[in-house]
Amino acid sequence: MNLSTKYMGVELKNPIIVSSSKLTGNIDNIRSCAKAGAGAVVLKSLFEEQIIAKTEAGLKRNEMYFWYPEASDYVLNISKGSGVKEYLKLIEQSKKETDIPVFASINCVSPVEWPSFAKKMEAAGADGIELNIAIFPFDRNLSSQQIEDTYIEILQAVKKEVNIPVAVKIGPYFTNTVAMTWRLAEAGADALVLFNRFYNPDVDIATMKVVADNVFSSPDEKSIPMRWIALLSAENIPCDLAANTGIHYSIGVAKQLLAGATAVQLCTTLYQNGIPYITEIRKGLEDWMRKHGFKSIADFRGLVNKHPENTAAFERIQYMKRNFE
Repeated sequence: MNLSTKYMGVELKNPIIVSSSKLTGNIDNIRSCAKAGAGAVVLKSLFEEQIIAKTEAGLKRNEMYFWYPEASDYVLNISKGSGVKEYLKLIEQSKKETDIPVFASINCVSPVEWPSFAKKMEAAGADGIELNIAIFPFDRNLSSQQIEDTYIEILQAVKKEVNIPVAVKIGPYFTNTVAMTWRLAEAGADALVLFNRFYNPDVDIATMKVVADNVFSSPDEKSIPMRWIALLSAENIPCDLAANTGIHYSIGVAKQLLAGATAVQLCTTLYQNGIPYITEIRKGLEDWMRKHGFKSIADFRGLVNKHPENTAAFERIQYMKRNFE
């Protein structure tokens, strides 16, 4: 079976990409991903807020920086540079020791500093950049239009600095997902990753403290990206689409490709089954293709969109028809 595909103009041996996570945060794991047959990896995100918060916490513990703010600014910039330097080293090492595409990932909330860092990632050898943007509407003075505009500003600022392709990873919580994704595509996104899976808080009634809930995705969640990928693919949105969240087995990969995805990102299933499980998923996809007479990914990608009734089914939001007569 020919599993090769092209994602953001980059040739992949197959459409299986290991999603940005701790699994792609060190060279040993990245080598394991390549050995297991991954088509590509997205490195663990470099978090803008995390670097700043960690540095500022250190500064607050030293009273000297209160009296010498210029020293505080200097140390803050040096610490940011140190965090980026380690990341650049991982990119270089990953490209040197594996034969698969390596995409850098930036988790950013503003268009201020990260465009220049993106340029350094390109110089380090990254095949592309995934912008992981998550701006939640927790500020009542921040309109939905302002939030959406910030996404566009971040994308455009990064695109001005680099020549490699740029994907944008977003969450599903937009008033109009179709309108927002088209804005990103028209602003220059080479791909959209649907969707980011956010932290879900819960309350421990024994300790009465907030704790994390549903850390891992479930296979039932695959329908969330699948619906929007099918609808956007049917409209021929001018960028690639990568499915993310709830994809645990080879059949889940096949479903996303049938809906129109260019590539599929895996995460939870590799935590649960180990990185070598990529091999089983890849073989499972090949077996399914062989059973249905497909010789390549192109033979069936977006096939469900060939029938109007399928598009209508993806748009349907009610389980039951209401009879008001």
